[in-house]
Amino acid sequence: MTTLKVGDKAPNFKALDQAGNTIKLEDYTGKKLVLFFYPKASTPGCTMEACNLRDNYNMFLSKGYDVLGVSADSAKRQQNFINKNELPFPLLADEDKAVINAFGVWGPKKFMGREYDGIHRTTFVIDENGIVEEIIQKVKTKQHTEQIFGEL
Repeated sequence: MTTLKVGDKAPNFKALDQAGNTIKLEDYTGKKLVLFFYPKASTPGCTMEACNLRDNYNMFLSKGYDVLGVSADSAKRQQNFINKNELPFPLLADEDKAVINAFGVWGPKKFMGREYDGIHRTTFVIDENGIVEEIIQKVKTKQHTEQIFGEL
């Protein structure tokens, strides 16, 4: 789905998180970033994925990675998702889909025979200089941390 490739410069972005804070790609300069896009907060697959990242969050930090989630949900829905699952990382409320479109993860999907447009579950690993280090398009929600570190 995305046209980005490993080695590309990550698109610069600026969006509000669940608490109304402005988050920009440049905030992560000098740090590695796991940027995961998910279809909808509090749905089963998205909850499994976010909780897998939560359960391994200290490992990400110890390896120099920050974690940031993105969906088109409202800030209130993102905050509820964080509260309900005790997520330690911010979630962008990308309601206008600016970040989603910049990374090219919005497009046609099929679910139970129905076609619709939505977010393709995709994770980008971005290095300290803003370069895409890895793109995971076939996300394994229950083993996502192992998948991320297995790819690097």
